[in-house]
Amino acid sequence: MYRLTRRAFLNSTMLALGGGEVLTNLENAWTAESPRSRLPVTALITAYYNVSHADVIVSKILEGYQRNGKDPGPGLQLVSMYVDQPQHVHDISRALAEKHGVRFCKSVDEAITLGTQKVQVAGVLGIGEHGDYPRVKETRQKMYPRRRFFDETVAAFRRCDQVVPYFNDKHLSYCWEDAEAMVRTAGELKFPLLAGSSLPLTWRFPELELPPDCDIESALTIGYGPLEDYGFHALEAHQCMIERRRGGETGVRSVRVAVKDQIRKTEREGLWSSELFAAARRTMPGAPEDAADWDPLQAEYDDDLNQPAAYLLEHEDGLRSAVIMTTGWSGGFAFACKLKGEDRPRACWFKLQDWGPFGHFSYLLEAFEATIRSGKTQYPVERTLLTTGILDRCMHALAAGGGHAQTPELTVRYSGADWPFANHPLSKLRLPHE
Repeated sequence: MYRLTRRAFLNSTMLALGGGEVLTNLENAWTAESPRSRLPVTALITAYYNVSHADVIVSKILEGYQRNGKDPGPGLQLVSMYVDQPQHVHDISRALAEKHGVRFCKSVDEAITLGTQKVQVAGVLGIGEHGDYPRVKETRQKMYPRRRFFDETVAAFRRCDQVVPYFNDKHLSYCWEDAEAMVRTAGELKFPLLAGSSLPLTWRFPELELPPDCDIESALTIGYGPLEDYGFHALEAHQCMIERRRGGETGVRSVRVAVKDQIRKTEREGLWSSELFAAARRTMPGAPEDAADWDPLQAEYDDDLNQPAAYLLEHEDGLRSAVIMTTGWSGGFAFACKLKGEDRPRACWFKLQDWGPFGHFSYLLEAFEATIRSGKTQYPVERTLLTTGILDRCMHALAAGGGHAQTPELTVRYSGADWPFANHPLSKLRLPHE
C-alpha cells in the first residue's frame, strides 16, 4: 500500500489576544520546506450540515483550516465519504463532494476500497456525531453508530488483508462494552486507533501543563451543558491533566453521581472541593468576585440531561477527583488541582473557538495526520476508553436519580503523552517524510 517515510514539520500554534479572543491565522504554522505529499483519507459520517462535527473537521480537509479555500491546511486529501443520513434537511455533503471531486459512497466498504479489492486510503475518519438516532430507553444515551462504522471498517480491512489508522471522533460508543471491544480489536489487528475530544488539544489560559510524575492531592474540572454530550468533553479535559500524575492513570475503582441537593451534600462530605471549584472558576471569563458562590439548586430541572451534576471518581491509586457539570452560567470548561507541597491550586480555562472556523478542531486533524505518517497513535486511546466507560456508568447513575457504583471493569492503566496543545510552545515533531 502506501509507503510511509520520514520527514519533520512544525506543529502549528495559535496565539491568544487580550480579552480571550483567539488569533486563528495559521499562516506562519508551516516551514518553507517542500510540500508534503497529501495523504488520501475517507470520512464516515452520520450527518453533515453547517457547524456539525463533520463540518468543523472534514471541511477543513476540503477547504483549509480557515475554511477560506486557501492554505494552510492538513496534509490530507479527502477522496471519498460515506454519509449515513444524507437526507438531513440542511445537508451539505453532496454539494461539497461535487465541488471538491470527492466520491460519494453507498457503503463504508466502498468508501475505504473505492470499489476495489484493496484499501485505497491511508486513514479513516469516523465522525459519528449529530443526526437522528434513537436513545437508550433507560439512560437516554444517544445511540450513534460509532461501533457500526468501526466494525464495517474492520470488515473491509479483513477482506483486503490491509489495515490503516482509524480516528473516532468523541467517545468510542454510548456503552462501555462496545468501546472495550473496539480497542481490543484494534490491538488484535495492530492498527492505530486515535479517539477523543478536542478539549485536550485546545487553548489553556493561563497556559498550564502539569509536570510529569507530579503528586496530585486533589483535582476538579468544571463542565457545562448536556450531561452526556458535554460531560464527555469535561471528562476528557479532566483526564488529560490528571493522567500526568506519578504512576500515570491507574483506572477508576468507583463512580458516584450527585444531583440536586446531593451536590452540596457531597461537598460537605469532602468528596469535592469548593476551593478547587473557585480556583477553576476564576480562570473563566466573567467570573464573579466570589467564584465559590454557586448554588446548584437555583437551576431548573425540566430536562434531566441538562441539570447540574457532580461526577465523583475514586481512582485505583487512591486519588479522588471530581467533574462538576453546571448549567447556564459557566459556558466553558476549567480545571484546578492541588499538588503536594503547594499552598495554592493550579488552574486553567479550556478556551474553545465558538465562532468562525472553530479552530480547535484543527488540532484533531494534526494529531490524526501525525498518527498516519508515523504509524503510531499520538496520544493514548486508553484515555478515551476510560472516559467512555466513566460516562456510561455516570449516565446509568443519573437515570437512577444519582448513586454510587463499583467499577472494576474500569481498571484502565496508561501513561499520558506529550502531544502539544494549541498554545504549547512551538515544538518540532519527528514525523515521516518523503
